[in-house]
Amino acid sequence: MNPRLSAVAYVRALTRRSQVAAGCAGIVLATGCFARFGVSAHALVGAILTIVLVVLTAIDLQRRLLPDVIVLPALGVVLILQLAFYPDHAVEWVLAALAAALFFFVPLLVYPAGMGMGDVKLAALLGAALGKSVAAAIVVGLLAAGAVGLVVVAHEGLGARKKAIAFGPFLAFGGLLVLFLGGR
Repeated sequence: MNPRLSAVAYVRALTRRSQVAAGCAGIVLATGCFARFGVSAHALVGAILTIVLVVLTAIDLQRRLLPDVIVLPALGVVLILQLAFYPDHAVEWVLAALAAALFFFVPLLVYPAGMGMGDVKLAALLGAALGKSVAAAIVVGLLAAGAVGLVVVAHEGLGARKKAIAFGPFLAFGGLLVLFLGGR
């Protein structure tokens, strides 16, 4: 797929079933943010984050790609909203985004085939949205990915150790879990 496609083109490239599932999941999770956090800035940021994470998960599962045209604008919007609504936490939002990105960027430098830059940028988005709670989201994502990796190896044998799996959905899962359990 052409990396210069628009966000809408990436969504349209999904199967119809994935489009419907992502749309329904996004609506349910965004609504869940307002039910959980009330009509608030936290709910608005959470709703944006949940919709973006659902769309990115669908794309990553089908294309093994986290498009910059979705991740980077979402990162910008979330960071701007966080800074506008919670200026007293500005250092936290910025440092969490940078630290989360750096956490995945270093292994990318060591073993580039192990993950993509999209995962690094997604981690930055999670840091901007969750602040210091991004650490818990990353741990959850890593544990979930590790568990699935063990299942794949158990099912397909040791030769499956190098099998590529989309990591974005695991980061999204960690981010959603931490968001709804009260993380920032």
